[in-house]
Amino acid sequence: MRPRLPASVAAAQRQALASWRFRDGTRRLLERDATLWTGGDEARWLGWLDAPSAAGADLPLWSELAADARTGGFRHALVLGMGGSSLAPEVQRAALPRGPGHPELLVLDSIHPDQVAAVERRIDPAATLVVVASKSGSTLEPNLLMERFFEVLSGALGAARAAQRFVAITDPGSALERLARARGFRRVVPGEPSIGGRFSALSPFGLVPAALQGIPVDEWLARAAALAAACRADDARHNPGVALGLLLVAGVACGRDKLTLVAHPALAPLGAWLEQLVAESTGKDGRAVLPFEGEPLAAPEAYGADRLFVALRLGGALGEGDEARLDALVAAGHPVAEIDVASPLDLGAEFYRWEFATAVAGAELGVHPFDQPDVESAKLEARRLAEEVERTGALPVEVPFWTGDGCALFAPEEQAKVILAGAGRRPGPGEILHAHFDRLRPADYAALLLFCPMSEENVAAARRLRTAVRGARQVATSVGFGPRYLHSTGQAHKGGPDRGVFLMVTDEPAADLAVPDQRLTLGQALAAQARGDAEVLARRGRRVLRVHLPGPAAGHLPALVAAVEAKFR
Repeated sequence: MRPRLPASVAAAQRQALASWRFRDGTRRLLERDATLWTGGDEARWLGWLDAPSAAGADLPLWSELAADARTGGFRHALVLGMGGSSLAPEVQRAALPRGPGHPELLVLDSIHPDQVAAVERRIDPAATLVVVASKSGSTLEPNLLMERFFEVLSGALGAARAAQRFVAITDPGSALERLARARGFRRVVPGEPSIGGRFSALSPFGLVPAALQGIPVDEWLARAAALAAACRADDARHNPGVALGLLLVAGVACGRDKLTLVAHPALAPLGAWLEQLVAESTGKDGRAVLPFEGEPLAAPEAYGADRLFVALRLGGALGEGDEARLDALVAAGHPVAEIDVASPLDLGAEFYRWEFATAVAGAELGVHPFDQPDVESAKLEARRLAEEVERTGALPVEVPFWTGDGCALFAPEEQAKVILAGAGRRPGPGEILHAHFDRLRPADYAALLLFCPMSEENVAAARRLRTAVRGARQVATSVGFGPRYLHSTGQAHKGGPDRGVFLMVTDEPAADLAVPDQRLTLGQALAAQARGDAEVLARRGRRVLRVHLPGPAAGHLPALVAAVEAKFR
């Protein structure tokens, strides 16, 4: 790692280094001393420290899975997961090619009916291997998706043949393991109970999809093991995990808590995984390293004094024009650190570097980096709403504070008054959203939370909106697609510092989808999750506005974005 730091951040980094040495941090971390963090149950969740070597001992299993994928006649391998169970496979799918003869890897971590339907249309049930990935075996979204796709495959092949096209990855003794064995799944691969979901990239949750895709798992793990060995170094300055973790802490100490990832385009898929790891691990007790990925790199005047940039080079290179932009940021006094990744096959090693760094940062921030209490709060509220559907057949009626142009807008009563007061005498959606973003303060961030398909059109519209907000307010911006972000940045939204201004967008799917043996549809489950998260954000006093579109987002979101852009000009 090559840091280029202003004097203030360099001084804070030296102080963090001295603190780590005084605490004998590296030794205590490797010895799994829970008092390095909060003295809670941290020691239970440190199995990831040995993951590269432990997984390396299972090379026959990964080879067997790879051979089965090549010879099984599969065109697609479809991973159904959420959070840590889906984000590492998504990095691998997007950043590395599939091996000769291997199926194309698909990852589905959305229950939006339109996105699920698109995957159903894409696959051939007779030529698809379905991987259900759930550590606990009780996570709502993978279970709903499993039942939906089991019905799809059973309709084409019969239940017995369909079951032979399913693989489960789950912790021993889970409900998913019992169900998979009862139905006769092709294989059940046990997870490691001492590895939490977001630290599971180098465990079966990442390695089963890697083997199916045809990634050379032996080389993948060898490179990760080499990085893990380097993270045992006593000298923190030459320990890649410790050095990065202490840099993140130094940034927080200087008010630069917005970790901004800049990556070579081929490495950009790492961003969403990294965002979950850092946000969900550190965003609690009012503290956080707040990660931001996917923002196009801009000139220095687009940024406030709250940024810490980390650039991921590929073979020494960045994206077109980014070299000059980074130099301009350094010249303007922004801290920049650069990590050179030799090959996409080194992304497994990067998983380990960032896991170690996040554990170090959690220790210095004084938080438990392996729990996620505020993720659970949103789940509870969503479950309450889902139970209402099971009882009555519908979600509770809600009343918008404004309707117009087909949109319905929702916010807590006091916040709605503030937003309307700033929107003018005859507001439209553009004026109201502009007034909402006017509540941004220096060092705040804007988060766009989309409960709609993660399509090219919706991603492009979200990029336009975040660029407009950043340009007008010089704040960090993020985009999260629900329900995925609920298992990721959602923890920091609610448990981290009160610096977020949240715009949530929900839509009406083209057609809802039923789930076998359940009254709750996929669309109702998604709506319950959106409304549940908005409710918990509001209870925490967060600044939140929800816009409900009258149809699929692709037909309405661009116009909404254009209305906001017009107000920011």
